Amino acid sequence: MSTGNQVLKIGVIGAGSWGTALAKLLADQGRDVLIWSYEAEVARQINDSHENLKYLPGVPLPANLRATNDIEACVYKADCILQVNPSHVVRNVMGGVAKRLPDHAPIVSASKGIENDSLMTMSEVLEDVLPERLHPYLVYLSGPSFAREVAEGMPTAVTLAAHMERVAKRVQGIIHTPFFRTYISNDVAGVEVAGACKNVIAIAAGAVDGMGFGHNTKATVITRGIAEISRLASAKGANPLTLMGLSGLGDLVLTCTGHLSRNRGVGQRLGKGDTLEQVLGDMTMVAEGVKNARSVHDLAARLGVEMPISDAVYSVIYEKKDIQQAIIDLMARQMKREH
Repeated sequence: MSTGNQVLKIGVIGAGSWGTALAKLLADQGRDVLIWSYEAEVARQINDSHENLKYLPGVPLPANLRATNDIEACVYKADCILQVNPSHVVRNVMGGVAKRLPDHAPIVSASKGIENDSLMTMSEVLEDVLPERLHPYLVYLSGPSFAREVAEGMPTAVTLAAHMERVAKRVQGIIHTPFFRTYISNDVAGVEVAGACKNVIAIAAGAVDGMGFGHNTKATVITRGIAEISRLASAKGANPLTLMGLSGLGDLVLTCTGHLSRNRGVGQRLGKGDTLEQVLGDMTMVAEGVKNARSVHDLAARLGVEMPISDAVYSVIYEKKDIQQAIIDLMARQMKREH
């Protein structure tokens, strides 16, 4: 697709599974897509074999999707930029290329997380490291979307949140396809907090599966999980209705139940008795919930928000609490009204 006779140039910063899937989505529309990989070998494979063998194997990539190990080349004269990095490297990666980012090009962040030390959401991190002239062009993408399913063309719906509605609409026009439906929102805080917290709750949901519990338990984790996410989001100024939408409940259900969920997989193995070191040692891709268990715990403590499920995940991961005891302690909490 083009504007007039001009083919839109898209730069995708981050060649993990999600970055590759979004790059393919855009390249399939006829965009000129250049994806940056920190790993030179991944970039070489994409260019030589038209496949990301490490992060998205088995998915053919179109010829107009090219890869580079040069991040400045990726963003040079781009009409739209997607940053799709693990949350713990967003500051360094985007801060390093900040001076090279073009004016007036939307910057779409598809990273989910809360920074451990600063306790900033990704929107706060980006506003901290990028020049103020770029702040109006920041957009945040979130919602129930496994990378492989998007890459395979399965119908998906997501949310694009931005403070400037016209910028969100511009990105909506670039990204939307017949099978990838985009909704816009102005609730950046709600979308961001939900995207970070759902990964932590998904570890708890996976532990439920690993320990052999049933649907009653899983439904409890999801329902009470969205309740505590809503409390934290509200403390950050979010609209509670956002948490009932795609980026809230939708993404939480997907991450807690889907077999492609890395965070659920971590919890499942912990529930079966594996150590965290064993689980992470076997993983190629990042499970954001492990790092975010700490940042969500610390942010909730700072804001005085009660998040018992998230606290339990933190205690199992970082305080080596017995997972059976964590369940017992959750169920034995003081009885109270639901709302």
